[in-house]
Amino acid sequence: MRFWPLRKPLLGEFKISPRFGVKSLLTHVPVIDFRRIDHVLICIPPNSKEAARNFYTGRLGLKEISGEHPNGALWFVIGDAELHVREENLEIGISGRHPAFEVHDLANAKKFLQEQGIEITFSSLIEGRDRCFFRDPWGNRFELIEFGKK
Repeated sequence: MRFWPLRKPLLGEFKISPRFGVKSLLTHVPVIDFRRIDHVLICIPPNSKEAARNFYTGRLGLKEISGEHPNGALWFVIGDAELHVREENLEIGISGRHPAFEVHDLANAKKFLQEQGIEITFSSLIEGRDRCFFRDPWGNRFELIEFGKK
């Protein structure tokens, strides 16, 4: 039995929650077209990169993605996403930790964020993808990615 339509619901339509059976009026359609989670970046203390490589490949059995990644990060395959592990001074107040979401139209997403007064930042270039970052009011960092752009 299919509860959710294959098309996106329109404003003002009712939807039924498959979990709770609650009928509710859809009053908000997301402006950023999220496709999937791409990766999560976690941080480790400085000088622990080899120990992290041994743990994630040796103990957890993850496959490492070879290459020269931004900021010397280690990248691993984890399900249909990636785990990025980077050394960072964990005593600094604002962290680089973040989830990354693939979006359909990054230009539209950036425009929407700017219209909302949300500051957008950029990082190093990675071939085959265009990306940007933003933080929520509590300092949590988010990355948005569109593949096939650079």
